[in-house]
Amino acid sequence: MKVLPRQLHCFGGIFDWDNANLRLEELDAITSDPALWEKPESAQALMRERTSLEKKINDLNAFLSQLDDIVLLIEMGEAESDEETIVEQHEALKQLSIEVQKQQLLALLSGEADMNDCFLEIHAGAGGTEAQDWAEMLLRMYVRWCDKHGFKVEYIEESTGDEAGLKSVTIKILGENAYGWLKTESGVHRLVRISPFDSSARRHTSFSSVWIYPVIDDSISIEIEDKDLRVDTYRASGAGGQHVNKTNSAIRITHLPTGVVVQCQNDRSQHRNRATAMDMLRARLYELELRQREERASEVEAGKTEIGWGYQIRSYVLQPYQLIKDLRTNEETSDTQAVLDGDIDRFLEASLATKLNGEGI
Repeated sequence: MKVLPRQLHCFGGIFDWDNANLRLEELDAITSDPALWEKPESAQALMRERTSLEKKINDLNAFLSQLDDIVLLIEMGEAESDEETIVEQHEALKQLSIEVQKQQLLALLSGEADMNDCFLEIHAGAGGTEAQDWAEMLLRMYVRWCDKHGFKVEYIEESTGDEAGLKSVTIKILGENAYGWLKTESGVHRLVRISPFDSSARRHTSFSSVWIYPVIDDSISIEIEDKDLRVDTYRASGAGGQHVNKTNSAIRITHLPTGVVVQCQNDRSQHRNRATAMDMLRARLYELELRQREERASEVEAGKTEIGWGYQIRSYVLQPYQLIKDLRTNEETSDTQAVLDGDIDRFLEASLATKLNGEGI
């Protein structure tokens, strides 16, 4: 049995050992310079990259060590005709293979912004209260997923429905690889169920749009001219105590060349809301550029999948049967309640696996 080389076969060349070590040495030199900490945000971003890269290298070292041990024990078992040891080590090899597959997926989180925090927007589609309730269900699903993975959630903007649910909501998700894990969730999510708002108990179909874009730091320059912006102020709505509906503190910014719209109402200060909205706008424009680059790079590939506004990516059927199916990867499950409670890892992993080998796990 052959031990894997430094550029691991099991990672399909995704993780380049030599380049990783060179980058780690480069980061060690950069982060040891006291002048770096004059810009705390940039320093923290570099430290996060260093920590993540060091962990990947240590994990791969551990895999190589385990593999060497397994190979040695199998060879000894064969030499001594010890079937129990051989069977035991083949089982250990299977378990190691499962762990390697997980690392394959993590190795794919190496895009420009994959390590970053992210913004998540949800907008209810046409359909009034039914669609707005679906938007709130999606928010609950993502917040519960964040809780399970130790990610922090901050509410940026929330527009409540007239009777129930949400017309729109924006949250900020903070945690390592938040954008990398969630970026493929952008698109239209479709719900089929017996409506709790229909006295005749008829089946309804509802749509809500989800949009994910990365939080960017000062190291990424996004030029935005004042003449390209339209800034509107309005009174905050929804929960918020005495402050709500008394001052025009909420901010909506429209980027005229692209039509991108962002809004923020989570702070009492109009100035702080404007600063947050500008951060969101820079992030949206950066994400737009990343997406355009990816589309240009893959436009010659057969079966190219567009993931964007107005494109249905997943169907959640609760009636007349129970099935949630991702229409891009064909990943599906009948455990609908678990998914709506935040258990969406199987869909996130399938999307990453599609990038790895062109098809789901």
